[in-house]
Amino acid sequence: MNPDLVIFHYPNPFEAHYLLKYLKKNHKTKLMIWWHLDITRQKILGKLFEGQTERLLKRANKVIATSPNYLECSPFLSRYKAKCVVIPSCINEKRLKVSASIIKKSELIRSRNEGKVICFAIGRHVKYKGYEYLIKASSFLDDKFKIYLAGEGVLTSKLKRLAKNDTKVEFLGRLSDDEMKAYMLSCDVYCFPSITKNEAFGLALAEAMYFAKPSVTFTIKGSGVNYVSINGVTGIEVENGNSEKFAEAIQAFSHDPLKREQFGASARARVLDYFTLEKFEENLNILKRELV
Repeated sequence: MNPDLVIFHYPNPFEAHYLLKYLKKNHKTKLMIWWHLDITRQKILGKLFEGQTERLLKRANKVIATSPNYLECSPFLSRYKAKCVVIPSCINEKRLKVSASIIKKSELIRSRNEGKVICFAIGRHVKYKGYEYLIKASSFLDDKFKIYLAGEGVLTSKLKRLAKNDTKVEFLGRLSDDEMKAYMLSCDVYCFPSITKNEAFGLALAEAMYFAKPSVTFTIKGSGVNYVSINGVTGIEVENGNSEKFAEAIQAFSHDPLKREQFGASARARVLDYFTLEKFEENLNILKRELV
C-alpha cells in the first residue's frame, strides 16, 4: 500500500515512530498532522519525544490546529506557522437533535427549580476541568441559584466533599445523551471552568452554545476555549482560577435575562457559522485538494 496522503493524529508518539520509518522510504507520500494538543501533563514523556515531534513537523506538508489560539501559543506549532492551517473541531448536530420527550424532561427540570437560575456543567472530573473552582464560585451565590454538575472521574469524591454543605450544588453522575440535552435545554447559564490548555478546544462548550446558552469561562492562555466562546459576545470570560469573578459573571447573566438571550443567540450563530460537521468537511476537503 502506497497512499498519496497520510493523516496522522498527534500526539501518538509510539505510532509516530513507525510512521517516520515508513515515510523515510516513501518520499512521495504527503503527510498531514492533526494537532490535537501539545504533550503538557507528561513532562518527561514530552521531553523524551521532543526530537521525534520536530522530525514529524519538518516532514509534514500541512499541520492542522483546532484554533488560532493554540497555534499561536504552542511552542512547536508557532515555529511552523507556514505549514499550519486552522480547522476547528465540530459538533454532531444529529446527536444533539431534540425530541418531544427531551423537551418534556427539560420542562420538569425547570418546574423543580421554579424561580431559580439554573447553571449546568458536564465533563470528566479531572483537575484541568476546574470543577473545584465552580463549586467555590457557588459559595459567592445565594439560594436563587442551582448548579447541576454532571459527569464522573477521579476527583468526584473530592468535589462532593468540597460541596457537602452547599445545597445549591447537585451532582448528577453520568448522563445519557437525552438527559444531557434536557439539562442543556433547561439551564440558563452554561459553566465551563476549565483552567489549563489541556482543554485544547472545548467541544461541550460548543454543544451548549448550539443550544443558545451563554457561557462563563476562564481565560486560558493558548487554549481554544476562548476562541470557541468570544468574551462579551457569546459568553463572559474571567481571570483564570478566580472563583469570585466566575460567580460575578453568573450573577451578571442572572440579573439580565435579555443579556442571556442576546448572548445565547450569538453563541448559536457562532456554532452554526464555524463549528458544524458541514463546515468541518468543507475545510478539510479544501485542504486535501491542495495536497493530493
